[in-house]
Amino acid sequence: MKVSCHFITWGEELLTALEEASDLGYQACETFTHLALNYEDRIEEFQELMNKYGFQLSALYGGGNFTDIEKRDYIVKRNAQVARFIKANGGDRIVFGPGGPRREGGTTLEELKIAAETMNLAAKACDEIGVKACLHPHINTEIETVFELDTMMELTDPKYVHFCPDTAHLKRGGMDPLEVIKRYSDRIAYVHLKDISPEEVDEQTFPILSGNEQMPIFCELGLGTISDEIVDIVGYLKEINYDGWLTVEIDKSTSTPYKSLEICRNFVQNRLKLEL
Repeated sequence: MKVSCHFITWGEELLTALEEASDLGYQACETFTHLALNYEDRIEEFQELMNKYGFQLSALYGGGNFTDIEKRDYIVKRNAQVARFIKANGGDRIVFGPGGPRREGGTTLEELKIAAETMNLAAKACDEIGVKACLHPHINTEIETVFELDTMMELTDPKYVHFCPDTAHLKRGGMDPLEVIKRYSDRIAYVHLKDISPEEVDEQTFPILSGNEQMPIFCELGLGTISDEIVDIVGYLKEINYDGWLTVEIDKSTSTPYKSLEICRNFVQNRLKLEL
């Protein structure tokens, strides 16, 4: 397995993210898609930037409002555009994030049928470029619950639509992450690792509270409520010889981006027994 990290906590500061993550020993990343596509017409410049810090691109985020049939053509073209950039920079994974906001009552079977048709088309377009599309269930979107995930996995073509489990989003969506991962183990092509913030928190562990900011839903690996589950999940992935990316992702740092990624690095090395 290979370890990557997401630069989300650095916001628009791609250069700072590369510098600091490199200092911590990371060698692969996801970044915001719009930041990467700023270099769409300057591929060599982007590659030189990544090479300067010893990084490779593990994936970029794509997807869209798959249930909106009027957006079908745009979704297919947009994801193909992102896939071409990924491929040009040595990557072969695109994360298919579903659209939001979530509608009251969730997504109906008829809507999921539309979503599956669109996703199949977009994933096939990415596959033809040489990039695997990985469905990522996500809270507060059209694909959040076990019914929505299972329906999409049933209706989509396993040749083109792969699976990107996110430990925290599966849990917050009411699922048992390890159970879901076992059920779809043959379709896993990318993984997001994140922890869920505990209800009882203090300023010493989470400095964000000292500024009277609200605690984010997700937190650094090892500081949350599903740390042990993450250890079990990675243990299972080792058992089945999963050899793809494990990407550390924190939506919002509870201290500083550098410190957050350092905490995650220590968890990856000490608890998960993985090297960067």
